[in-house]
Amino acid sequence: MPLPLSGVLVVSIEQAVAAPQCTCRLADAGARVIKVERPEGDFARDYDHVVHGESTHFVWLNRGKESVTLDLGKAEDKALLERMLTKADVFVQNLKPGALAKLGFAVARLRKDYPKLICCSISGYGETGPYAQRKAYDLLIQAESGVASVTGGPDAPARVGVSIVDIAAGLNAYMAILEAVIARGKSGEGAEISISMFDGMAEWMTVPLLHGEWGTPFKRIGLAHAGISPYGVFKTRDGGDILISIQNDREWRVLAEKVLGDATLGTDERFATNIQRVANRPQTDGIVARVFATHDAAVLEEMLAKAEIGFGRVNDWELLLKHPHLRRITVETPTGTVKTPAPTPIFAGEERRYGAVPALGAHSEKIRKEFGGG
Repeated sequence: MPLPLSGVLVVSIEQAVAAPQCTCRLADAGARVIKVERPEGDFARDYDHVVHGESTHFVWLNRGKESVTLDLGKAEDKALLERMLTKADVFVQNLKPGALAKLGFAVARLRKDYPKLICCSISGYGETGPYAQRKAYDLLIQAESGVASVTGGPDAPARVGVSIVDIAAGLNAYMAILEAVIARGKSGEGAEISISMFDGMAEWMTVPLLHGEWGTPFKRIGLAHAGISPYGVFKTRDGGDILISIQNDREWRVLAEKVLGDATLGTDERFATNIQRVANRPQTDGIVARVFATHDAAVLEEMLAKAEIGFGRVNDWELLLKHPHLRRITVETPTGTVKTPAPTPIFAGEERRYGAVPALGAHSEKIRKEFGGG
C-alpha cells in the first residue's frame, strides 16, 4: 500500500534542525525529498561526530532524503534548481529572510510562475518585522520568547534540554504543508507559508502570558508546576526521584487516603482544593515528601499505580534506554546502522520502513541527469 505522500516531490534548501525536521516527516510519509546542500554541506553534519563519525542531529533528521550539492552562486546550478522547482509540489527553505530573493528565487515569483507550488519558509521572526533580519538560533528564541524565564529553578532561568524551538518550528511547518496539500487537492492552488520560530514559542507561552497579564504571574520553581499542587518531584527512601501529578481535588483525596494514609487531608480546608494547596504549597509538599521518604521507589510506584495516581520516574538517558515503552527504528547511515527512537505515529496494520541518511551529494549525479543539469 503506498504511503500517503507517495508521488509528492519536495525540494528543500535546508540546514540545521527546523527545516530538516519538517522534511524528515514528509519523507517518512512517502514524499520524495531532495535536500539541496551547499558544496561544503549542511553545517549540521559537523555539529558532532558521535555516531559512527556522523552527527547525531543529522542522523536523526535526514533519513529517507536525497542529497544534491549546488552552488547557487553559479548560473548552471541556479538553472538546475529552477528545473527542479518546475516539477516540485513543495518547496521548503530556512535561509535568512531575503537570501532566497537575492539568489533569484523570491517566493512571490515562484508562486506566480508555479501556481501549484506550495512554498514554506522557516525563519526566526518571520519574513517581515523589526527582528526579521536577526540571527535566530534555538536558545536565542527560548530566551526572547520567555520560555527560558519559566524553565529552571528559582535562582536562574534555564535552557530546555532539547532544541524545542527548532523542533516546534519543523513540526509547525509539517502541519501547515499537510494542510496546504489537502487544500490544493480541492482548489488546485499552491500556497505561501511562513513559519516563525518565535511565533511557535509565543503560542506555547500562552498560559504563563495570560497568568501574568491577569495579575498572577508564574514563579519559576524547577521540576514542578506553578499552578498545580502537589505536582513535582519527591525523593524516596532508597534515593529514587518520583514525580507525581495531582490534576484535581478528587485525585488529591485519593492520594491522601490510599498513599499518604490520612483521609482527613482530603477535606482539610488548607488542602481541599487546588487553589488552597497552591497557596499552602510548602505544607502540601512537605506532607507528601515526608511520606514518600518512608518508602522505597518500587513500593511507592506500586501504591501510586494501584491508586491510579499520575506519576513518573525522573529518568536520564541511561534509564530511557531500558524503558519498556521505548520504540526504536534502524536507520542506515553512510558509515553504519544506527538505532534511533521511533517516530511517534503508529498506524494500525502498517509497518513503516525508513530510508537511509544520505552522504553529502550522494545523489548529485542522478539528480543532475534527471533534471537536465549534466
